[in-house]
Amino acid sequence: MEIILAPESHDIHGGRRVIQVQQGLLGKNNKLAGRNRELFREKGLLVLNVVSSPGSGKTALLERTLAALAASGVRCGVIVGDLATDNDACRLRRAGARAAQITTGNVCHLEAAMVERAASEMGLDGLDLLVIENVGNLVCPASYDLGEDLRVVLLSVTEGEDKPLKYPQIFKTAHIVMVSKTDLAGPAGFDRAAALNNIRRVAPQAEVFETSARAGEGMEQWCAYLRDRTCCERR
Repeated sequence: MEIILAPESHDIHGGRRVIQVQQGLLGKNNKLAGRNRELFREKGLLVLNVVSSPGSGKTALLERTLAALAASGVRCGVIVGDLATDNDACRLRRAGARAAQITTGNVCHLEAAMVERAASEMGLDGLDLLVIENVGNLVCPASYDLGEDLRVVLLSVTEGEDKPLKYPQIFKTAHIVMVSKTDLAGPAGFDRAAALNNIRRVAPQAEVFETSARAGEGMEQWCAYLRDRTCCERR
């Protein structure tokens, strides 16, 4: 840890000084993420880092996605991060994916070193697509590159239209924003236009998909997008 006295520091409240603390906590992670990315590219993998708050429907979306891709010949692997239990990994194995579980305990995000170990234990040979299902959290994962090609952030219709405004950093770093659980938009009183406007304000760079894993809405477009991207990585 490096502690630096900020140039703008000054005495306040009886002589106490404001000190700026700078920590190089992300330096090692970024180096490992770069190493992960090189490995993934050598293997010809498309890699997704899927992030959301708890209860947004990540695992249900991935179940349907991975089953559809497996049925069309895309070989899928998934690394699942969770504070406790391997329930999600078991569900995704049943969907036809090779799966590895990372149980983080009290750590609220995945880090590149965790992904590196899980990928090594699971094995990447023979895969076309690797999905990293991050811990349910919209804050800490924003700062941690895992070596992915695409960061996918979910916004469920039950969470409210202002989620991108409340958690701007994770949406600013997204390549894709998934509006999930669209079958519940009516009962939830979801204002679609407001939500899309907020996404565009915060994340104009992101592609937007609107999906319902339960009803199947938007799933074909989403899976077709992944099939096309996976084919590009193979070339």
